[in-house]
Amino acid sequence: MLTINTSDLTPAQLQNYMQYAIAPRPICFATTIDQAGNINLSPFSFFNMFSTNPPLCIFSPARRVRDNTTKHTLENVLEVKECVINIVNYAMVQQTSLASTEYGKGVNEFEKAGFTMLPSQLVKPPRVAEAPVQMECVVREVIHLGENPGAGNLILAEVKVIHINEDILDEDGKIDQAKIDLVARLGGDWYCRVTPESLFKVAKPLTTLGIGVDALPKGVRNSKVLTGNDLGMLGNIEHLPADEDIDAIKGNDEVKEIFDATIGDANNRERELHELAKQWLSKGNVNDALKVVLL
Repeated sequence: MLTINTSDLTPAQLQNYMQYAIAPRPICFATTIDQAGNINLSPFSFFNMFSTNPPLCIFSPARRVRDNTTKHTLENVLEVKECVINIVNYAMVQQTSLASTEYGKGVNEFEKAGFTMLPSQLVKPPRVAEAPVQMECVVREVIHLGENPGAGNLILAEVKVIHINEDILDEDGKIDQAKIDLVARLGGDWYCRVTPESLFKVAKPLTTLGIGVDALPKGVRNSKVLTGNDLGMLGNIEHLPADEDIDAIKGNDEVKEIFDATIGDANNRERELHELAKQWLSKGNVNDALKVVLL
């Protein structure tokens, strides 16, 4: 394993390693305005939500690595403590990238990138009409992390109004993760796209406490078939099944076929049972998969 002390790297080298490793990162497409009324629109991938009550997002226009200058977004929010966080999806990603071009002060990136300005209800900066979600925010605080190249400036933005395109809502009025078509930043020129094919669910840990991987038999924990993800699913079961329930799974046709084909061959029986359990786990049948690996 490559081990590096961060103090041995230049800011550009460190940025490269960190941006490739800490990814994907959501994109804050921030609209800001200065006291003279000049509008700025710029994307930032140092961004996330950090509180629900109060509803608070943080994004960071870092000082430029190459020359240690600051960005117009930072300068604007220090003058007018408001912004709009526009969420970026695939349909607008190329225009968003174009808006990151370092145009001069007073140049409107809405016009350069071909976006449509929508007036906000509460704050002065306009919204991006093409964005599937637009959040009007008041800047509560700006935290400067340093004066050196690459130093971040944390903008704590409290969300006051949220606008959501109805096309991305499901029948219950909630955002449909498969419809919003989000994109995120990786390292270098790389992005990723959240498509229905790339989506998957992970059951949240039980409030009643899962048994944990350590409660599984050693032969299961050290399985050559089951992965860490598989063990995590098995460990999220509330309790081990009763002996009679484990014995009852022998009546399953697939299980019976394995037992019949592996008479006197314990090693292959365990491997094939684990492979069957792995198939069932991939289909979300966790309870029966646990019974199979306990046979």
